[in-house]
Amino acid sequence: MSNSPLAVYTRLSPNRTRPRNHTIDTITIHCYVGQVTVQSAGAWFAKESAQASCNYVVDKDGKIGLIVDEGDRSWCSSNSANDHRAVTIEVASDMVHPYAVTDKAYSALIALCADICKRNGIPKLLWQGDKSLVGQVDRQNLTVHRWFANKACPGDYLYSRMGDIAKQVNARLESDTMTGEEIYKELTAYTASLPLPGWAKEELEEAVAMGITDGTDPMGLIPRYQAAIMAKRA
Repeated sequence: MSNSPLAVYTRLSPNRTRPRNHTIDTITIHCYVGQVTVQSAGAWFAKESAQASCNYVVDKDGKIGLIVDEGDRSWCSSNSANDHRAVTIEVASDMVHPYAVTDKAYSALIALCADICKRNGIPKLLWQGDKSLVGQVDRQNLTVHRWFANKACPGDYLYSRMGDIAKQVNARLESDTMTGEEIYKELTAYTASLPLPGWAKEELEEAVAMGITDGTDPMGLIPRYQAAIMAKRA
């Protein structure tokens, strides 16, 4: 298994189980409860006495740190089965309810989740907010710490945004997997929708009168008026 190229800092924690015993098919997002840097978080998880870790930490400035290799299980969610199948992410947050995170951290979190999905063959990030669906990754593959322990984690700020996180991650995944034909269709539809410049109206009307175009159909990846003018003047 590979690790994210988005990580700019690495400090591997001894608090891990090596290797994980399940394919990665889930992501679990946590709040760190502290507006930490990757260095300070890495120092904490490096202590054996902490008896805790995560695969990645996203700090207050949006920097990403690798704490446990993706090939290993982190000690993060108070649930062995979940941590064996999930990539766990701690996000720097305020220390009080609702444990808000910075905009930079939120943006980095979405980028990291998209990268994790792409590298591990997860086609879509799914969230229904339903604890009973844990393990049913075809219906929900985002999980949270509060489902496995009496904790507020990931805090209401992130918990209320899980649907948005999934939506933004999926938009990135879809844009990265569009076929050439799909891109062509989108561009063609866009050029066909462009407003007709005033100076081109007479040219287009003349082309329509000559039977070169009906004035509405998209003609390739250039605006219809430009295609009509080129054809008329050829």
